[in-house]
Amino acid sequence: MRFALEALFADVPAEQIAEARAFYRSRTAGRGPASFEELKEARAKKPASRAAVPPALEETIDAAGVRVPVRIFLPADGPPQGVYLGIHGGGFYMGTAAQGDERHRALADALRVAVVGVDYRLAPEHPWPAAPDDCEAVALWLVEEAEARFGTTRLTIGGSSAGATLALATLLRLRDRGVADRFAGAALRFGTYDLSARTPSGRLIADEYFIQAYAGHVPDRDRTLPDISPLYADLTGLPPALLVVGAEDILLEDNLTLAGRLSAAGNDVELRVYPASPHGFTGHPTALAATALDGINSWLRERISGRP
Repeated sequence: MRFALEALFADVPAEQIAEARAFYRSRTAGRGPASFEELKEARAKKPASRAAVPPALEETIDAAGVRVPVRIFLPADGPPQGVYLGIHGGGFYMGTAAQGDERHRALADALRVAVVGVDYRLAPEHPWPAAPDDCEAVALWLVEEAEARFGTTRLTIGGSSAGATLALATLLRLRDRGVADRFAGAALRFGTYDLSARTPSGRLIADEYFIQAYAGHVPDRDRTLPDISPLYADLTGLPPALLVVGAEDILLEDNLTLAGRLSAAGNDVELRVYPASPHGFTGHPTALAATALDGINSWLRERISGRP
């Protein structure tokens, strides 16, 4: 059998690839904070998120023994046809649900869904398992309350980077509770699936401060726990998944491995690799990023409608 990475590339117009390459050539690559002091400085300098119109409904969910702030968007035109649980990225130590407001407002209106963004607790003030505890609590609340609150039981979940890791960890917890099948699909963008430094991608990020902030209190031998590094989990019994990653992403190998393991475990999985794209590319102002997001929207629409 012959295998080439290019065979996995999503179908993208050549001009979009050229534009993306030009954009990244002119863009200085950033790095995450390397200490708690740098993290505090980065948080303080982070600009406020742009307000969405109409704005989010801000609530606090009380479930599974924790109280979790959420931001809820309802479609402007008619009742929701489904619910999307969105989990933000930021290395487990930065970001808020509000950073996804524009995306979530657009998603709510385009797909006619209710979008629930989770303001999970951040490391290092609240290291693992605080973040997955919060995400699981909101997911369980949706399993119990979505029909009464939104008039639909059609649930989906997704996230980017650390948010994708938390989305998958949440589904594994729900699977172990016997309710993962209540979710019709998971859209996972360039997740961090190994925090143990045992995989090729995991070794490339082993010295990053976000790992110390999030799981530094966990002995090295235990960082393969599925709740921390989902790549090592028993992946059977999960809902359909869409994995999106860039060909230039430092985490590409782990995303490829996860796709293979999900498929081998009998799950419905689709992998889309985007050329000329680094980590976090769907948040960048390129036509290629817009194409990738449109593709995610279409995939979610099919799961919500029940016609994949």
